[in-house]
Amino acid sequence: MATSHLATLIEALRRLPGVGVKSAQRMAFHLLQHDREGASRLAQALAAAVEHVRHCERCHTFSDTPLCDTCADPSRDARQLCVVETPADQAALERSGGYKGQYFVLMGRLSPLDGIGTRDLGVQALMRRAGDGQVQEVILALSFTAEGDVTAHVLSQALRAIQGPDGTPLQVTRLARGVPAGSELEYVDLSTIAHALVDRR
Repeated sequence: MATSHLATLIEALRRLPGVGVKSAQRMAFHLLQHDREGASRLAQALAAAVEHVRHCERCHTFSDTPLCDTCADPSRDARQLCVVETPADQAALERSGGYKGQYFVLMGRLSPLDGIGTRDLGVQALMRRAGDGQVQEVILALSFTAEGDVTAHVLSQALRAIQGPDGTPLQVTRLARGVPAGSELEYVDLSTIAHALVDRR
């Protein structure tokens, strides 16, 4: 029995993270019933993105050009290199407005159970970038999960072996974790409280 175009659309929408059958059906019905023009624009945008968006040659984030806008910006501080897991993490840091250095996007994190190792994350490229003679500090802005902690530990050990042009070791730091602003202490999980105490200042 041939699969209908509607069923194919619903199945395609289910590939999005967090989208189940019902959500995919709602999206498909909305686009077909109320916004066919929007559906066409979405299809064209997706096709164009798949065709043209690649990885930046320097930081590995998504880009239409060989160098992304951040890497091509001469005003960015080349002495700082922030390592993030995904382009979404990079975008979040950029929205904060508090960081003006360069980036390296791993496109994931170490996960031995899923068969993801250092080669899959481009760690060799990161080591070359960190040892280019310009970088003085590498900031590990990785998620505070088991995989994120393992990735940060492995990268930290490797990066600390790199020496700068003057022979001093590379400075390796990690984002501090603590109690979120506006939260009440009794509702914060114990691990966060423990780390906030350790990282107090």
